[in-house]
Amino acid sequence: MSFLDNLENNLKSLENSEQGKEDKERAHRTREDERARVQAAAPFAEQLKKSPYTAELLKQAARVGFSLRTKIHIAWLGSTLRLEARDKRLELRPTPEGIVAGYIENGQETRTEPCDLTGSPEDLVHQWLA
Repeated sequence: MSFLDNLENNLKSLENSEQGKEDKERAHRTREDERARVQAAAPFAEQLKKSPYTAELLKQAARVGFSLRTKIHIAWLGSTLRLEARDKRLELRPTPEGIVAGYIENGQETRTEPCDLTGSPEDLVHQWLA
């Protein structure tokens, strides 16, 4: 191996190690940002899981689903509450700013709006299934 080949290999190795460091730093920043976002949303996630609003929302969804002869599937995905009926979904997502209701039809999110846990869960169910 000549001197120039050796030098070229060393430069490539150095370049790759620097690029690897940058990738690690970028991944670390991304993890830290995600962790900070989850911690900021944690109080709202806890409120969503334990509030009487959520219990009443589930009751109203079951009642309206029964009247429409539609099975309402309920799932907790992490801190997100998902309700599914036929091709419609309602997701209540805790964010650092509060709880957001996402309306999804045929796999496409049609709209989002803030969700007030002091309001009427029946109104939310009717807006979702209307």
